[in-house]
Amino acid sequence: MASASRFLPPGFDPTQTVAVIAGKGRYPALLVECALARGAKVKLISFEEETDPALIATFAPADRRAIPVGKLGQMLDALKELGAAGAVMAGQVTPRKLFTGMVPDLKLIALMASLKERNAETIFGAISVEIEQVGVRMLDARIFLEDHLATPGCMTGWACGIGDDQLEFGTRMAREMARLDVGQSVVTAKGTVIAVEAFEGTDNMLRRCTQTGGKEMLLTKTAKHAQDWRFDVPCFGVKTLESMAEGSVTKAALEADAVILIDKPAVIARAKQLGIDLFGFSPA
Repeated sequence: MASASRFLPPGFDPTQTVAVIAGKGRYPALLVECALARGAKVKLISFEEETDPALIATFAPADRRAIPVGKLGQMLDALKELGAAGAVMAGQVTPRKLFTGMVPDLKLIALMASLKERNAETIFGAISVEIEQVGVRMLDARIFLEDHLATPGCMTGWACGIGDDQLEFGTRMAREMARLDVGQSVVTAKGTVIAVEAFEGTDNMLRRCTQTGGKEMLLTKTAKHAQDWRFDVPCFGVKTLESMAEGSVTKAALEADAVILIDKPAVIARAKQLGIDLFGFSPA
């Protein structure tokens, strides 16, 4: 019997098939590992030239489907062929492919044309509607990942050395940028916004910080006030730590229960090696 995740919706039978729609990076593989460890029945939809081949190889041919980026109709067909009762999006698609190099099918063209604004929330929200119209429940992207979420307090030791004023300013700025749908991360220092995440992503933002020569810089990462947990959930991994070190950012404040640490034990261990403090702050 599969053990339920607290992020599964009420009434969803955890023994039903869940399809992981997998993009780039470690996140999809971590989700699959955690789901299987709980006894869940998992199948895979991968994107050509995006999903890690090592993850694809862990699934039998009958339990996986590969589709090109932009083929919404093929995705819907794959979900039905795999007998999925639920689906979860995990991992990114190369951002530039959203603008160049993607050949959308007619279904996606029609969907995009119907949108007045085109951002992560509107695009993936509309795709989620299409998925649910074929009888597949879109699931919270944190399912089965309870052990890998940011938790309240200092996660790297007894104390993280982040002052109350510094934390309050960082969280206020991060939440405002998230509310405006600019990004979910900011870097602040001494009451000044040093850098704001936008389309380029957290890692590129952090690397820019080295140009400021600032001291006591804090990265704050948060969810949106009305976060749609089916997609665009904030993540934090070892690569982010390396980018922090490169940008001379030595502390991070992550919203508890909202930010996924991609392989939490590895993230905390590497943070300690780099001398970076990780602190979990309570949701708004």
